[in-house]
Amino acid sequence: MNGDAPKPDPRVKKDRSLKQRLRPKFAAALLLLALPALAQDRYPVDWKKLEPEILDRFTTLLRIDTSNPPGNETRAAKVIQSMLEREGIAVKLFASDPNRANLVARIKGSGRKRPILLMGHTDVVGVQRERWSVDPFAAVRKGDTIYARGANDDKDHVVAGIMILLLLQRLHVKLDRDVIFLAESGEEGTTAVGIDYMVREHWPEIDAEFAMAEGGGIVESGGKVQDVIVATTEKVPRRMRLVAHGPAGHGSRPIPGNAVVHLAAAVERVGNWQTPIRLNETTRTYFQRLATVSPADAAARYRDILVPSRAAAVDRYFYEHEPGHYSILRTSVAPTMLQAGFRQNVIPSQAEATLDVRALPDEDLSKFTAELKRVVADPSVEVQPPAANDQRPAAPPSRLDTELFRALESVGRRMFNAPTLPGMMTGATDNAQLRAKGVQAYGVGEVVDAAQGPLGGAHSDDEHISVRALSTLVQYMWNAVLETAAAH
Repeated sequence: MNGDAPKPDPRVKKDRSLKQRLRPKFAAALLLLALPALAQDRYPVDWKKLEPEILDRFTTLLRIDTSNPPGNETRAAKVIQSMLEREGIAVKLFASDPNRANLVARIKGSGRKRPILLMGHTDVVGVQRERWSVDPFAAVRKGDTIYARGANDDKDHVVAGIMILLLLQRLHVKLDRDVIFLAESGEEGTTAVGIDYMVREHWPEIDAEFAMAEGGGIVESGGKVQDVIVATTEKVPRRMRLVAHGPAGHGSRPIPGNAVVHLAAAVERVGNWQTPIRLNETTRTYFQRLATVSPADAAARYRDILVPSRAAAVDRYFYEHEPGHYSILRTSVAPTMLQAGFRQNVIPSQAEATLDVRALPDEDLSKFTAELKRVVADPSVEVQPPAANDQRPAAPPSRLDTELFRALESVGRRMFNAPTLPGMMTGATDNAQLRAKGVQAYGVGEVVDAAQGPLGGAHSDDEHISVRALSTLVQYMWNAVLETAAAH
């Protein structure tokens, strides 16, 4: 051997340099592993302890009669304002009618991401008190169940929004996006004072990337959650009329041009009209996922509806046994009201029928009206299209690949070990106006029985909700907000 010192191996130097560069990254990774993986773990909530407060705020709102008409939602808005301001949350009221105020509150985030909007409406549909077994505005509790108008349409979402803002404030949650709460008026048929007014006059106050409002449901059967439906789109209500014209005459002398007879024949043809099946991303994914959690015979039907050669037979079954599924496959038409005559012995010169048309979001109404005229096939019966001022906006469905939808899927798995199904509502909500502005809006809901579906007991006599269903809704929405908005 010679006396020269050994030369350093360049590979060793390279290896040491690599380790030095990676050491901070390894340390950061270890730090992340040491932290709770979920935001809900960083901000724990004792839900059992919180339940009495949820119930107290909920029953306070239920006891305020906000039947629409007339609404008087300002009374509820003022109560909510007091609840939030008492804990340091700033509130704004906006009203085109002083008796029908909308409330907006906001918890600020860092602004790294765009806001998320929580929305619930403070008005409720009217009641026929004689058909209720309890006072509809007394929030009567029987066992685990609370009976009141608005119990699940929609003061449960209102109290969920209140509680989420209060928890964000109390727990000092660090947020990457603002969380906005809108307690809106006028959803039950008078949107001009509510969402339409807010979108038109105060859009910056509620502009958001995502929104959560009514429209879905945590569906259970036999006490076990089967699936979670999140509404990503909804059918568009369009009221149309059939107007039959004919000669007037004495009722003792039947005539061939009798407008009532012509109208009756037209209504029968329309009532038997099978409009074509048209699937979209929401309904296709819904049936695919529903098949995975359904009994064998039902699962086969849900798979077969996606196969054109087998769909007709399944469609007939849906029409007879599953009208909700029948409706989401098409633009539907249902005759709902008839008006003709003023005396028994007078043949009227005009008779009218109202049609409840629920259009698919992308329906071409002009082409649909032309096809409806072809089905009526009677020149003495006029088909009147929907009025321009009697329309909710049509809008594309909210996407299934967004951060919020993925969060709702994740929360559904963690809380219920159940899949999330995107749904298309046959009814209508104010999510339509948000989607028309580009917001990715999703309908969520309380625990409901599989036999009822997501609409549950909304608008029914003795409307009710269980304490468990209410508390579960608040927890479900809280977890989704944290997963979507909390800083990582």
